[in-house]
Amino acid sequence: MSLTIKLHIATHLNLNLNLHANKVSTSTNYNTKIRPKPIYNPNPLIFKAHTPTMHAVHSSSRLIKSSLIEPDGGALVDLVVPESERASKALKADSLPKVKLTQIDLEWVHVISEGWASPLRGFMREDEYLQSLHFNSLRIKDGSLVNMSLPIVLAIDEETKGRIGSSSNVGLVGPNGGLVGILQSIEIYKHHKEERIARTWGTTAPGLPYVEEVITPAGNWLVGGDLEVLTPIKYNDGLDNYRFSPQQLRQEFDRRQADAVFAFQLRNPVHNGHALLMNDTRKRLLEMGYKNPILLLHPLGGFTKADDVPLDVRMEQHSKVLEDGVLDPETTIVAIFPSPMHYAGPTEVQWHAKARINAGANFYIVGRDPAGMGHPTEKRDLYDPDHGKKVLSMAPGLEKLNILPFRVAAYDTVEKKMAFFDPSRAQDFLFISGTKMRTFARNGESPPDGFMCPGGWNVLAKYYESLQAEEPAKQQAVLST
Repeated sequence: MSLTIKLHIATHLNLNLNLHANKVSTSTNYNTKIRPKPIYNPNPLIFKAHTPTMHAVHSSSRLIKSSLIEPDGGALVDLVVPESERASKALKADSLPKVKLTQIDLEWVHVISEGWASPLRGFMREDEYLQSLHFNSLRIKDGSLVNMSLPIVLAIDEETKGRIGSSSNVGLVGPNGGLVGILQSIEIYKHHKEERIARTWGTTAPGLPYVEEVITPAGNWLVGGDLEVLTPIKYNDGLDNYRFSPQQLRQEFDRRQADAVFAFQLRNPVHNGHALLMNDTRKRLLEMGYKNPILLLHPLGGFTKADDVPLDVRMEQHSKVLEDGVLDPETTIVAIFPSPMHYAGPTEVQWHAKARINAGANFYIVGRDPAGMGHPTEKRDLYDPDHGKKVLSMAPGLEKLNILPFRVAAYDTVEKKMAFFDPSRAQDFLFISGTKMRTFARNGESPPDGFMCPGGWNVLAKYYESLQAEEPAKQQAVLST
């Protein structure tokens, strides 16, 4: 691969990243399977500092205002302790009662600390939790509403609650045992799990991935408070260079003098139908009079269910899509959105859109059944496929974000390519679901020509071949046990 291509894959991001930040307290092995030789681009670009040209950066208050759209609350939250204060804060954290974080708790610390959930400044106290759970929004000091459709909470058990006692502050310890941060002026309140599940997912049916992984085994108490994080969260999985904070993305959008930023989230590989949608969106924005619309291709990087394609494989596949020219590297930024995935349909898609406001995107593409999944016990969709886009157009706190419902794309068997569905000749179109795509790859079959760029498909095929090769060894291990 040429140097030019490698630079393009990194989307020319010239951000002031500290690639050698202290990783002792916050580093952890990400739950993605890491292969001996990374198959993604491990070091996409050498980053250089740039002063944003279209807005002011006030270092004392860390106020970042994009030229396109303001973050919720007007100020972008940044809860990472300045380097000069880290030693003293670490001493303070070490002296406090401790709360042990799970891997997914740590992902939420990452989300909160960088401002994706602005103006939230920590794990939710009870009043914030109830507003989020029942109203999908928070009322801030000036009386206005910001969207907050998912409760962001930290669960503890009876033993941890007893250990905290009357302390008003606690230290947070990562999955690897290192100090992560401090939660201050805490409030402990009851964790009503059934109510939380029913209101977030609209069902308490067994088999909801996030519920089984996170909520069911969690403690019966929640602790909220103001968060301080000792050092930036790093995962040491070869992908940290793609985890750009909202502040870094805003600075880059302004440096490029983007007059529109349209965000597209996905948790699957990019096929040519996705690319058709994204390229068509840019064309539409140009026709509306925008001069320099920039695509934020923003794959979800937190917890996903077991049968989703792992993050490292998806990132390599996305790189091939840019390398093959399916998307234009000059007008595309690929970055990882660190949030865990709930699969909560219309409730969760509001969170996905709200977080992109804080990252500086003023357009958000929404498709069929966003954040949805099949019903865990019945053969049907868990949510109405059209409700996500309808909810986004009405959701409180999202009024300033332009919602772009996308046209349905399918494989045109006549033209031998992905195209927008034409109802007048419906018989000519083949819908290839994510499940069908994975079945092709697992069985060593190729999809129809024109469904996905060859380089991207090869990445998926190799991944599923590796799973097939591992299966006999796993079966042998079970038999031996």
